[in-house]
Amino acid sequence: MKTVLLLLISNIFMTFAWYGHLKFKDTPLFKVIVLSWLIAFFEYCFQVPANRVGHLTFSAAQLKIIQEAITLSVFMVFSVLYLREPFKWNYGASFALVLAAVFFAFKRF
Repeated sequence: MKTVLLLLISNIFMTFAWYGHLKFKDTPLFKVIVLSWLIAFFEYCFQVPANRVGHLTFSAAQLKIIQEAITLSVFMVFSVLYLREPFKWNYGASFALVLAAVFFAFKRF
C-alpha cells in the first residue's frame, strides 16, 4: 500500500508538471518548461522511493502497470476537474482495458 500511495502522490505532481500549463497558453514556453521541471523534481522524490520499495514485493513490469493505472486515474480526474474537459465513454473503455492489464499482470497462471 505504501508503494501505491507514493505512486499516487508522484503522479499528481507528474500530471501537473506535464499538463498543468495547458490552462496558461499565453505564458512563454521557457517559463512553462522551467516550472514543469521544478514540479517534476517533487514527482521524482516520490517516484523513486515508490519503485525502490515496490520492487521488494513486485516485479518491475508489475510496478509499471500499477503506475500506468494510477496515472490514468489521476489524469481522468485532472482533465475533468482542472482542464474542464468532458469525459467520454471511449476514455472509460480505454481505462477499463488498462485495468484488465493490471488484472493479467498479477494473475498467476
